[in-house]
Amino acid sequence: MNEQLFIQSLKDNGIALNETQIEQFRKYFELLVEWNEKMNLTAITDLEGVYLKHFFDSVSASFFFDFTKVQTLCDVGAGAGFPSIPLKICFPHLHVTIVDSLKKRITFLNHLSEQLNLTNCQFVHARAEDFGQNPDYREKFDVVTARAVARLNVLAELCIPLVKVGGHFLALKAAAADEEYKEAKKAVQVLGTTLKEQFDYHLPIENSERTIFVFEKIKKTPKKYPRKPGIPNKSPIK
Repeated sequence: MNEQLFIQSLKDNGIALNETQIEQFRKYFELLVEWNEKMNLTAITDLEGVYLKHFFDSVSASFFFDFTKVQTLCDVGAGAGFPSIPLKICFPHLHVTIVDSLKKRITFLNHLSEQLNLTNCQFVHARAEDFGQNPDYREKFDVVTARAVARLNVLAELCIPLVKVGGHFLALKAAAADEEYKEAKKAVQVLGTTLKEQFDYHLPIENSERTIFVFEKIKKTPKKYPRKPGIPNKSPIK
């Protein structure tokens, strides 16, 4: 997907990028490639791949969920900033918080944010399990997103404690999403959410499977979740 097709594809889905936003995506690509030579941020570094599998894939969440009606977004384990930074570029009003356990990624995101002139962005170096128990962040966000971080039964424990009651957890998944949801049914319920909607679609050009789960937070998460670092992964809620 080249830049022109990216712009047109977003326009076809109701997102008309202005020159500033187009330039921000350009600069994002350049910085991603430049920093990737120093640290491992992504295996995808060709322009067509980045615009399709990182930028378009991230923004596609907004084709199914209305980001114009939310203020605060937390992205768990965003790596090089996906999906939250492309969403922030398209929806500048968003207040974005990214938590990641690797300091070097946070360093990159801080630099990226400065270079793209992004406002209301916060990057926190922490384990998601500790972050979710921090009263400054727990149950404070309208939306929490995660993409390619962990299986859904683990991801739910890392993300749902951060969602305020009435807010939403968006899990962006690739193939075998239904199987992951079956595994995670108990966890999402215990943690206080219900599956509101599921969207299955295909990424254009390569036609790969994608699923977005939209979970609504209907009650507070029990205080014991998330458990200590490493435990959700070793022993998911069953």
